[in-house]
Amino acid sequence: MLKHTNRFLVAFTLLALTLSSSFSFAANKAEKPKEKLNNIHDRIESLTKELGKTKEAHADASDALKESEKAISETNRKLFELKQRQQQQSESLQALQTQKASLEKTIEGQKSQLSKQIYEQYLHGQQNYLQVILQEQDPSELTRQLQYFSYIARARQAQIMNMQSNLGRVTKLNEETANALKEVVNLKSKQEMERKNLESQKQAHSKVLEKLSSQINAQRNEIEKLKRDEKSLSQLVDRLARASQPKPQKSTPTNKPSDSSREAATSKTETEPHTQLPLATNESLPNNAFDGSSFESLKGKLNLPVRGEVTNKFGNSRQDTGLTWKGLFIKSNEGNEVKSIANGRVVFADWMRGFGNLIIVDHGGGYMSLYGNNQSLLRKIGDTIKGGDTIASVGNSGGNETSGLYYELRSHSKPFDPMSWSVLR
Repeated sequence: MLKHTNRFLVAFTLLALTLSSSFSFAANKAEKPKEKLNNIHDRIESLTKELGKTKEAHADASDALKESEKAISETNRKLFELKQRQQQQSESLQALQTQKASLEKTIEGQKSQLSKQIYEQYLHGQQNYLQVILQEQDPSELTRQLQYFSYIARARQAQIMNMQSNLGRVTKLNEETANALKEVVNLKSKQEMERKNLESQKQAHSKVLEKLSSQINAQRNEIEKLKRDEKSLSQLVDRLARASQPKPQKSTPTNKPSDSSREAATSKTETEPHTQLPLATNESLPNNAFDGSSFESLKGKLNLPVRGEVTNKFGNSRQDTGLTWKGLFIKSNEGNEVKSIANGRVVFADWMRGFGNLIIVDHGGGYMSLYGNNQSLLRKIGDTIKGGDTIASVGNSGGNETSGLYYELRSHSKPFDPMSWSVLR
């Protein structure tokens, strides 16, 4: 009996020492995750602050990009006007050159006639004049003859002066037009230099914006990763706290994927590239054939405002924001002309966050068309336009990576599907 008692005491002592060691180990093991958990908390807080500062810098860069894009739009609008002025000056110069050629031909004929008359007068005029004075006996007839000769002389003199005046006028107009054309060319050269400088600024701002966007995404991803780590560590701390009362584990088969497989699937979904395929291609542009008709009567007759590829459907979810598309994005080459779909009046022409250089045309009856992400706005608020008029040029303003046009139609401020009103050719 005593032997059994001693054996029991020894076994109990060993068990106590074992449990004490286990609890001590569990406690020490729990302390390290707690310390790591606190470090993660600090890192998350630090990253959140950095993210806030980066967002502020991102907003500043967006504002700088806005000013640059607005300046580029204004410069291109001036270039557009200068091009029109240059064309008008060229047409005026051509008309003046035609007029000058006609006048020179007339003047050559007059010169030939005057030369002949002067030569005849040189041969006969002096003798006839003396004969009239010496032979004419009637004073009244003499007076009449002298007045006749005087009239002819004055008429010839006036004719000569008129030719000289015409030649001087044509020469002066030609010089003025040439100077004006030279001035327009010089202005265009200066504007082109300014536009190149602004393009460089735009590229620099875009790089800053892209860098900041990448930084924000990286910080967000790190924060999400740390939050997942924090959750895992919290669960580990809870499990370690219950280590003093281990429970038998039952193996239960399950068909659910493991955490690692789920994470791999999620990672694959998030990183898998998504290629936008064109849903439709447009090659036809608007014209003024329907000017004078009510906009409501144009359903099914409108052309899209630019040549290019339609890459989304109205009402579908956007990949970038998760919101729904309220219009169309038409992928198109930078610099392509953007046409007004119908006649109307420009009610907005400015830069707007998310839309870049935006122009809005009021077509009456509560209908409006919106054209966004333009490189340049070529019309101003209050301008009256016809269907098919060029109102902007295609770009990627507003921070877009892809060059193209964002296009909306609205009725009483509510967007509706532009494709249901358009015909593709």
